[in-house]
Amino acid sequence: MEDCIFCKIINKQIPSQIVYEDDEIIAFKDIEPVAPVHVLVVPKKHIASVLEISEEDKILIGKIYTVIQKLAIELGIDKDGFRVVTNCGENAGQTVKHIHFHLLGGKKLALTM
Repeated sequence: MEDCIFCKIINKQIPSQIVYEDDEIIAFKDIEPVAPVHVLVVPKKHIASVLEISEEDKILIGKIYTVIQKLAIELGIDKDGFRVVTNCGENAGQTVKHIHFHLLGGKKLALTM
């Protein structure tokens, strides 16, 4: 995954504002935030999209949601609400082919569909 920008962030080849990191997951501030809180939560294992999650990845995906819960509390968006978004494919707006979860909050978010 030499060309993957998230793999480069994980490998510290590109700087980022990291807000959480462990052996399997990294979370950092989005460089083009659409809300006062906009953090990307990314598995360190390269998984291209939701369509490539394997049976062995289900524990990792579950752990990502516990990290999201922890971050929502730490970032103070747990009480008023937040959104978690994962895009899959070009038509859905996935621009980086490495699964990631947008944690959005800090304001009333518009409903769009």
